[in-house]
Amino acid sequence: MEPLLVRACRREPVERTPVWFMRQAGRSLPEYRELRKQYGLFEIARNPDLCAEVTLQPVRRHDVDAAVMFADIMLPVLGMGVDVELVENVGPVVAEPVRSAADVERLAVPEPEEAVPWVLESVRLVREALRGDQAVIGFAGGPFTVAGYLIEGKPTREFKLTKACMYGQPQVWHALMDKLAETFAAYVAACARAGADAIQLFDSWAGALSVDDYREFAAPYSSRLLEAVDVPTIHFATGDAHLLEERAEAGGDVIGVDWRLPLDAAWERVGFDRGIQGNLDGAALLGPWERAAAGAEEVLRRAGGRPGHIFNLGHGVLPETDPADLRRLVELVHERTLVPA
Repeated sequence: MEPLLVRACRREPVERTPVWFMRQAGRSLPEYRELRKQYGLFEIARNPDLCAEVTLQPVRRHDVDAAVMFADIMLPVLGMGVDVELVENVGPVVAEPVRSAADVERLAVPEPEEAVPWVLESVRLVREALRGDQAVIGFAGGPFTVAGYLIEGKPTREFKLTKACMYGQPQVWHALMDKLAETFAAYVAACARAGADAIQLFDSWAGALSVDDYREFAAPYSSRLLEAVDVPTIHFATGDAHLLEERAEAGGDVIGVDWRLPLDAAWERVGFDRGIQGNLDGAALLGPWERAAAGAEEVLRRAGGRPGHIFNLGHGVLPETDPADLRRLVELVHERTLVPA
């Protein structure tokens, strides 16, 4: 049996709309918070049994159609020789930012089987534990987003140092992006070989770029990642309504969209020859259930029953979300979209 999500990615007819949630594994689940009292995030990621358990927790609790691997977009850079610490309520902090040609030269391009074998074993364990109709989603950060963390040294919304590198040292920028693209392409390909049924590219901060800058400095490298696997790919970013057509042009069987645009308007812009993923505002789940349910109904109405829709939030699950409401949301989407046998 092929996973429901895989068939939807190919825009094949499906018996119901598949549902999964970005950040479904982790912050909103009490069983995960219990584990975090004993283990750090990287500790969990490096322990295949623990990683598989955390990845599977929301599948059991919510009955979603896919397990997204519990990981972090910075994991592949560990094998490049970068010292990264995940700081609570801050995000990835890089001990020695990458800002010069010499810094880029020092970065390795590792083989994933040697650098992150625990990630690949976790993928295998999750694939073995799922039903045939459920998918394993592996993921990677977009090269632009990861480069921003490496150059800035920590999360930012302004990207001043990043853009200074792009404009003032383009040779350094492209050398860094080339190494990131090579490393991350090998990483997602290894995840697919290990059993990932689909790969999602999170280019979370691509919206910080203009159209011209995205074309010159980011799109070619995202394309390399999306072309590196022979499983379906999902291409997601947030806050990039001005880049929607550009992101679709860069690649992806499915274009993930945030909550800022109506789903049908976004789908028309990327083309109905692509699948689309989204796009209920996750904050709707912090209010009355009736409002979240109405929002989900509206997303489904805008999807119009076309093949290729994957239901998701317009960003990650917020930590304050009631897990019971996520389960109700899955049940609602499955019930409303069920095709009679």
